[in-house]
Amino acid sequence: MMDAFFDPKSVAIVGASHKPGKIGYEILKNFVKGGYGGKIYPVNPNTEPILDLKVYTTIGRIPDDIDLAVIATPAVTVPSILEDCVEKKVKGVIVVSGGFRESGKEGEELERKLGEVIRRSKTRLMGPNCLGVYDPYSKVDTLFNPRERMGRPTTGEVGFVSQSGSVGITILDHMAEERMGISKFISYENATDIDETDSIKYLGEDKRTKTIVLFLEGVKDGRRFIDVAKAVSKKKPIIVMKGGKSEAGTRAVASHTGSLAGSSKIYSGAFKQAGMLEADKWEELFDFTKAFFQPPPKGNRIAIVTNGGGFGVLASDAAEAFGLELPELPNSIKKKLKDVLPPQVILGNPLDLTGSSTTEWYDAAMEDCLKSSKFDGLLLITILSTPQLTEDITETIIKMKKFGKPIICCTIGGVYTLNIIRILEAEGIPVYPTPERAAKAMAALVQYHDINGD
Repeated sequence: MMDAFFDPKSVAIVGASHKPGKIGYEILKNFVKGGYGGKIYPVNPNTEPILDLKVYTTIGRIPDDIDLAVIATPAVTVPSILEDCVEKKVKGVIVVSGGFRESGKEGEELERKLGEVIRRSKTRLMGPNCLGVYDPYSKVDTLFNPRERMGRPTTGEVGFVSQSGSVGITILDHMAEERMGISKFISYENATDIDETDSIKYLGEDKRTKTIVLFLEGVKDGRRFIDVAKAVSKKKPIIVMKGGKSEAGTRAVASHTGSLAGSSKIYSGAFKQAGMLEADKWEELFDFTKAFFQPPPKGNRIAIVTNGGGFGVLASDAAEAFGLELPELPNSIKKKLKDVLPPQVILGNPLDLTGSSTTEWYDAAMEDCLKSSKFDGLLLITILSTPQLTEDITETIIKMKKFGKPIICCTIGGVYTLNIIRILEAEGIPVYPTPERAAKAMAALVQYHDINGD
């Protein structure tokens, strides 16, 4: 039934406004201007056309079947409108409106009524107090943020679920800027009906979704959550970040969505039990997500190839700290590389090509390390400003994907470097600005394989 939220043939916007800037207007505009190909029906007591579309006074007046309804009206009006949607046999309803459980006793009573209506119907409800969904494939976009102010990611393989709308749109905007594509976005907030577990289950079955990213404030049914997440994580990685870990954060969660945050240790234990990867920091959520553009390793043995000795040292320290092993470079590789590399190259692990490195040196070093059964992955450090390293280093790195092992890159610099980073990440090669972040991203891949691998 959740397909109705992402691939509806018809959408009604209840509370569609004639005034630009109003939530009901912006949601309607996102459908009209965003390329959605289905039928769109604005609903408003004032039947003057909006964006050249005919307006209906109620959803019941629409002559056609409706797959998805988006409600953006005052909270007190929502229960009766939801009744109309159920009577109309609408498959999915998104309640954008706030003013429910998160606002106090009166709002809690209104939300209880929504639950009663949904439980005696076949209609599914997302929200209330949510942003709804965004699907770059079907062009369904119920976010009320104008496109000129907030970017939308292009098509990709990351399914993103956020209990918090503000966190969700911020991450989406950042992902759009970083050119990280997504398969689907879900903002469910108060979770009167559809919750985090429903979302995970749906994305677990979605063929376009290869990685699931989750921002949580609380969980409705802990046992069901663990059972579903455990089953899904066997098929695809789930990266989770938990809000409301501190006492102050727990209070903020209660006032935000009315959820019970709970102990951070309990949640961390549940995530581990379910085979999920927990990101402790905001940057880790992105770092881990990018890492899974690569195949997971079969072990924790990595090779470090660098053209900067200091960065190699830092990477070695970080690798050890995060549980990665750095086996000695096999004699067979040393012997082979001695024939093609100059004597100043340090044939160890890290394999230091020095500041005189060329693309050809990197080609030989990367290929021999990735071919070797001694290494499960490659942590590649490139200082791109060195004089002999040419731009075709990108083609050389991308070519190494053929070995089916993870390649995690580390580089930082100005405009020249940023352009190369763009090329690599467009090809699914994740790039990090520090050795520590690169090593931790590799460790996340190893952790997923250790928990869920063969």
